[in-house]
Amino acid sequence: MANKRAKPCAGNDWKIRLFDYLSAPTIILSPDRIIVDVNASFLENFLTDKSHVVGRTCHDFFFGSPQPCPTEICGLAKVLADRRGHSALKSTAAPGDIETWDNHVFSPVLDEAGEVTHVVTSIHDVTPIKQLERRLAGARDFTEKLIQSSTTAIFAADMKGRILTMNPAAEELVGYTLEEAQKKITAEDLYPAGRAKEVMKILRDERMGGKGKLHLTRFTLINAAGEEIPVDLTGAIIYEGDTEVATVGLFNDLREKLQQEQRDREMAALNARMEKMASLGQLAAGVAHEINNPLTGILFYATLLLESLAEDDPRRKSLTQIYEDARRCGRIIKNLLAYSRQEPPRKEILNLNAVLEKSLALIRDREFYVDLRVIRELSGEMILIEADGDQLGQVFVNLVLNGVDAMEQKGTLTLRTYPDKSGRNACIEISDTGCGIAQENLTRLFDPFFTTKAPGKGTGLGLSTAYGIVRENGGNLWVKETGEHGTTFVVELPLYKN
Repeated sequence: MANKRAKPCAGNDWKIRLFDYLSAPTIILSPDRIIVDVNASFLENFLTDKSHVVGRTCHDFFFGSPQPCPTEICGLAKVLADRRGHSALKSTAAPGDIETWDNHVFSPVLDEAGEVTHVVTSIHDVTPIKQLERRLAGARDFTEKLIQSSTTAIFAADMKGRILTMNPAAEELVGYTLEEAQKKITAEDLYPAGRAKEVMKILRDERMGGKGKLHLTRFTLINAAGEEIPVDLTGAIIYEGDTEVATVGLFNDLREKLQQEQRDREMAALNARMEKMASLGQLAAGVAHEINNPLTGILFYATLLLESLAEDDPRRKSLTQIYEDARRCGRIIKNLLAYSRQEPPRKEILNLNAVLEKSLALIRDREFYVDLRVIRELSGEMILIEADGDQLGQVFVNLVLNGVDAMEQKGTLTLRTYPDKSGRNACIEISDTGCGIAQENLTRLFDPFFTTKAPGKGTGLGLSTAYGIVRENGGNLWVKETGEHGTTFVVELPLYKN
């Protein structure tokens, strides 16, 4: 049957000419898969003539196979089965050749009874389309991989704010998975109240960097826990023609950057403070030594004069005042010399709790100490540090006495020691129940000569000296909290490591 040459189908001349002039290569098949006729475009495309085509089966001509194509992929079989048009995509590629793609469109020719008498098959070269599809698919895959691997959080939403997509960085930033975000929130929920509309207003304003564009701008994002996250935002509106169809936003988390900037500012301030303290220390040492000698003479002669005067001598009152003021100057000079101390700390391995207890013993017998309640919350484990014990004792005494003064000698003093969570540092907290420190004074608290005490009550060198000692011993000193219910100072020192 396959070798029998079938006769061309009958028809009017104009129909034959129309068939021949079709631009797509076209063949006419009989229901038994025999090629009945082909048009000129077919012969030109396949570089053959009718004598080599007509009468052969389609599977023989196209694939060199004596067996028909499997029914599930054969367009002719599908047309015969349901008497409707079908198409089938075919690819061919010889070794070393570029793969080509043809789309075979099968159209049935029905008789008066509705039975298929012939099948017209047009062959359309879709290789350029398939190549474009592959390039587009490759571009889509690359873009998708780029978006998914980006460390920048990327969101896309439609014009109603419904989330279309978000990458893993975005999921981590806001605390929602893509599925959760699509079900629970809109883009507006990612901003503080009213800010989403502000973003859209900027995007539509041509004066703000161009219509549909939002250049790098500082914003606040709201995550799933309701936390505010500072971000840098870059955004755009996606258009189809002049119609807005979606928005896309790129968010960079600024928390770590801002924390680093804060650390840098604190370090710069610390360096400036240390330089200031060093300069003032040198000045203080020089001034103290220059004043100390004449002051010693004043005290000596004032003492001699007091001893030579009778108890009822009217000059005695003025001389006593001179003596007391000279002694006060002596105390100030003593503090100046302590502040300007240049000797490095003599470090040794110490039990932190023991150093603190020894420091408390130094002030145990003071009268104003009697009305205070002292709470010790000392660590049960031995906390070893490597530091100068005498210097630390001076620090602890200073902080305790400051707390006592803040409470006007009545209240609760709490002493607490513990290793911090990192396991690298030991912490000492000294808390009082006094009136607290004014916010405007916190930044100046450790500055030399700064004091809030009444004239004659303090030199303003105690905390400054304590701060310098702690830093010299490799630690840090700061105010943990302060307010109307009291103040807590924290001394942090490196733990001793074998």
